[in-house]
This record gives sequence, structure tokens and C-alpha cells, in this order.
Amino acid sequence: MTAALAACKPGSSILELSGQTMGTTYNLVGVDHGGTVDRDELRKAVEASLAEVNDQMSNWDRGSEISRFNATTSQATPVSPALAQVIKAAQDVHSASDGRFDITVGPLVDAWGFGSGRDRSDAPSDAEIATALSLSGQERTLAFENGRLRKLEPGVELNLAAIGKGYGVDRVAASIESFGVSDYMIEIGGDLYTSGKNPDGQNWRIGIETPDRTGRSVLQVVETSGLGMATSGDYRNYFEQDGQRYSHVIDPKTGRPITHATTSATVLTENAMLADAWATAMLVLGSERGLEIADEQGLAVLFVDADGAEKPYVIKPSKTFAALQA
Repeated sequence: MTAALAACKPGSSILELSGQTMGTTYNLVGVDHGGTVDRDELRKAVEASLAEVNDQMSNWDRGSEISRFNATTSQATPVSPALAQVIKAAQDVHSASDGRFDITVGPLVDAWGFGSGRDRSDAPSDAEIATALSLSGQERTLAFENGRLRKLEPGVELNLAAIGKGYGVDRVAASIESFGVSDYMIEIGGDLYTSGKNPDGQNWRIGIETPDRTGRSVLQVVETSGLGMATSGDYRNYFEQDGQRYSHVIDPKTGRPITHATTSATVLTENAMLADAWATAMLVLGSERGLEIADEQGLAVLFVDADGAEKPYVIKPSKTFAALQA
């Protein structure tokens, strides 16, 4: 930060804000070139945006819009424009990812003990998995048209954890830009959006974490500007039973944790909402099928596979990712 401050032009100043939101933290760094931004007003605007997103999309708040929908049975329910935008994006990513991104996967996550219910240290039975699968699969259990959302199976619940945080980043970005700030980075729980240049006048440089269960280090640094970025990994949240590791990343097609070699997936795309969703989808897909879809969709994706041979990890970029970093 010392170097960054030294690099600012006369009259400019660094904007820094941080706080709690969505069960995690947010961090903002920006450059106020005119030195005219009221930091208190900026904080109020940022936190008002975050509060509104929570009011719409938090599964932890029983009074939120998504919680109220989850409490319905089968009637068509009109939703806010913000929630409609997120649902539409979730449908698009679901369709393009062979169904690997799924906002109805909550019962499966709960069945494996990774949800808001009870913890467990053993695998669920086949019968438990089958029951959870019957309540999952958004193409079969959910209808959305003309701004109205309807359950096709009673008991279905939506969980926007894998897309709502990214949407929150985008909403905060809009708030920042309303103050005339164009050089900034906003990050919420690892999902982020960058705009313009960092305080040193360069593209923002973001570290991708090494997928190491025992420590924290940077595997690769990515330069980015004007893009959302998100990473999903399977190496932090898991349990072991009889020598088998079960991660929290559940394949909605099988109802079971992923077993392929891919241990993290990083996505850069036009906004943080889509980066958030696609990072989850790509991790579930794994690098083999994921690279095919990434190249079909023109997505910038970096897969990290656990090699287990000569190298601990193998990095596999999509064509668009490689071109962005060239």
C-alpha cells in the first residue's frame, strides 16, 4: 500500500472500505482522483446496496424475498427485477453447463451435512440421496416466465449462495461508479470485480490460491481489469470416512461429491455474478468437460488439477484465459 500511495497523482487519494456481509467480509479499494468523494456517504451507499441484496436473496433471513418464495407451495409468485435477473442467469448457466450449476441443489448439500442443518461425518444412505435428488434439478422442479417463479415440485427450495454473492459484488460496483469512481476493486468473500487501474496505474493483480488443505499460498497471479472473477475449490470444506474424502461440492446429476482430479476452478467474465456461477459449474464439471464448454462459450477459465505424480498440481487454462494473460 505504501507504493500505491506514492503512485497516486497529486489531489488523488486511496479509498478503502471493509465490513461484514452475507456471512463473510467485503473489501473495497479505489482511487478518488479528484479527492472529492465523501467516504461516509460512499460507505452508506455500499452498505445499503448489500442490505438490499440480503433482503432479496438471503436464505438465512426468513423474511427475505427468496425465503418467502421457499415457503410457498406451487403458486406462481412475482419476483423483483433483481431476483428475476439472478434467476434468469442461473437458468442460462444451468443450461450451458450440462446442468452442473443448479440453484435447487440445497437438499443434497443438506443430506451430506454441508448445509445449515446438522453436521455429519458419515456419507448419507442411497435412500437419503434419492430423496434429496427428487427435490433437486431446476429444469424439472422450477418454472420461471414473465417475471413469475413457480415450483413444479412441492418442497423445492432455492439457494442462491453460488450466484448471489457475485451479484452483490456487481451491485456494489454500481454504487461505487455512481460516485464517479472508475478505478476500483470490490471483493466479497473471494468474489470480485475490478475496474480501471490500481493505485499504481497498472491492471489489478489478483492471486489465485494454491489448493492446499494445510496452508495458504498464491499459486498464480492474474492481471485483470473490467472483469468479474471468482474461484471455487473443494479443498477447505470436507469430511473423511474410511479413508475416503467427501467434499462439499456436490454434483447435482449424481447427488454425490465430485471425485475427479480438478480441485479448483477460476473464472473471469463480464461480471461477478456470472463468474460466481460459472466457477461453481466448472468445478463440478472438472477440467476435461469444463474446458470443452469453456471454449464453446468463450469463457476464461483456469483449472487446477491435483496431479499426484511428479507435480502436486497441473494448471489447465481455457483458450480465452490464456489469451487474456498473454
